[in-house]
Formats: sequence, C-alpha cells, structure tokens
Amino acid sequence: MTDRDRPATGEGGAVRIAALPGDGIGPEVIAAGLTVLRAVLGPAGLRCEVTTHLIGGAALDACGEPLPAATLAAAQAADAVLLGAVGGPRWDAAPVRPEAGLLALRRGLGAFANLRPVVVHLGLEAHSPLRPERLQGADILFVRELTGGAYFGRPKGVAGTAPNRRAIDSMEYGEAEVRRVLAVAFAAAERRRRRLTSVDKANVLATSRLWRAVVEEVAPEHPQVHVEHCLVDSFALRLLQEPRAYDVVVTENLFGDILTDEAAALTGTLGTLPSASGGGTGPWLYEPVHGSAPDLAGRGIANPLGAIATVAMLLRHTLGRDDLARRVEAAVAAVIRTGPLTPDLDGTAGTAAVTAAVVESVERDVAA
Repeated sequence: MTDRDRPATGEGGAVRIAALPGDGIGPEVIAAGLTVLRAVLGPAGLRCEVTTHLIGGAALDACGEPLPAATLAAAQAADAVLLGAVGGPRWDAAPVRPEAGLLALRRGLGAFANLRPVVVHLGLEAHSPLRPERLQGADILFVRELTGGAYFGRPKGVAGTAPNRRAIDSMEYGEAEVRRVLAVAFAAAERRRRRLTSVDKANVLATSRLWRAVVEEVAPEHPQVHVEHCLVDSFALRLLQEPRAYDVVVTENLFGDILTDEAAALTGTLGTLPSASGGGTGPWLYEPVHGSAPDLAGRGIANPLGAIATVAMLLRHTLGRDDLARRVEAAVAAVIRTGPLTPDLDGTAGTAAVTAAVVESVERDVAA
C-alpha cells in the first residue's frame, strides 16, 4: 500500500500528522506550516490531528538519543510526518550526531525516494546569482535515492594514527534499489512533461554503470517518456547554464544531496524549497530543504515558505488533494511576487507576517 492509499483514520476522520519540529528554526517554521494546513483544510471540511514529538538535538538533550522509540512509533502510526530540521553546532562534539536520528527515521519509514521540486516563481529570479533570462520558467523535480550509496556503505571509518590515518567509505547499490526509485521517477515524469534525466558517473563508478544499465532496461516500459543520461560533473554545469531544459532528474544518494543544494542557486535561497520522502509502505516524510539555522532561531525572521510549500506536497501526496495543494502553492507564489518577505529574500518581514500573508491569500482564493 502506498502512502496515497492510507486513509486518514484519526479521531473524527482527521488526517493524523506527527510533527517533529526538531532544532533551531524547525519549531518556528513547522508551526507556520501547520497554520496554513489548518487554513486550507477547514473550508474543505477536513481537519488534522497533530501530535508533537522529539527528534535530533532536542531529543539528545531530553532522552540521550536522536530518535526516541516513541517518536519512531508515532511517525509510523501517522498518516504523514512533518519534520523541521535537525542539528547545530552545539551538538558537534556529541558522541551521536542529531542527524543520525533523521537517517534512522528514513529507514524506519521505508523512505527510499526523496522528491525535491525546484520552481523559480516570478520574483525569485531577482535573488539568484544567475541571469534572469536563464531562470524564468524553470521547474525541475529532483528524485534522489535516499537509503543506499556512500551514506550507508560498509565498511566506513577512520583508522590509524597521524600521520598515517586512512578513511574508508564504500558505495553500494543493488538492482532492486535502483528499480524502485526509477519507478517513482518515471511515474513523476509521466505526470509532468515526460522528460527524464538520469545522472550518474558511469565513466568511473561501477555503481553508476549498474544504475545506467537498469535505466536502459526500465525505459522501454515508459515509451512516452524521453530519457537522457548525464554524467554528474557535466550535469552540475548544465544545471546552471540551462535549467529550463530539465523536467524530472533522478540520481543516487550522494549526487542528489549535492545537486539539490546546488539547485537552490536557481531560487537564490534554500528558504522556499520543500521536499517529501517516501515510497515504501509507511507514511511520507515532509520537510523543508533548509537546515536548522541556529543563528536565526528565536528571532522570528525565519522564512516559513519552504515549510508551507512542504505542506502543499503533503496535501498532494498523502491526501490526494491536488486542488488544495495548488491553492497553497498559488498563495506562496503570490507572496513571493508581492511580499511581505523575510530578510533572506531582502525583505523586512518576520515569520508570522509572511505566514499571515499566505493564509490571507488562501482565504481570498476560497472566497473567490
């Protein structure tokens, strides 16, 4: 059963949300996202049942572990999981990093595919270092494999003593891992503009040669989708030179991590970018792309638009309400176009004011 098939079975038929605010600005932006979620669900006769749980550094401080068993159990029982961000300098010396909680959560939910849309809304091109004419109309969906590759390879670690230390990481993929993420990517391409770019390093890496071979085997099952292969180094350049040339981009874990952050240059900020992770039998995990930004925490100036756009993905993928997702996305686009904006987008507004503007836009759309 996919997450789209999971019924909302909370009390009174509410959609069950496990909120994991995390660290830094996470609690602030997750609160903003939930405010917008309630604003769009109410007029549609729907409601959400939210429970809040610890993860990351906050969980380390309270429980001594970055993903308490109670948090994982609550996430697995929910219809959707809404995550803020984890980590920060205060835990750099901790024996276990807060980020370990995120990796364990992904494994626990069976989240093997990460969806990261990058849309250059009108007004964002002014904040990018790239020329506006390269950006206008850019709309890319990155599909990143999330549970394999170098981040999960064995053996790994540092051995020896200075000056003879050596570090080892390994990269491994199985055919089944590649096929399942490709199924997500091809399905997305069929819903969009029917172009799929597979990014690898097949001229050097054995894992990439397997990856490319499996893409070639799967492609004939989707004859309406045009498929191209790109080496990761040349793609990194082309992404900035001609971003409008791409529709759906699928790649492995490490490359996807790097390329999706590079793609933030198209919008000029990480603060507007959403993501969703899932594909298995568990609920989807929704999180804005940006980090915990501890330097901004508690100041009321964090950009909530990434978390709000993430709520739109929740509406689309978990509730199957594309109409409500489009309503939220239109409100985000309107605020980006006319303001108010937070300082990362050269504005002077705070988190609360931007959130209120999105809610007002949603409510105007409902009334129209």
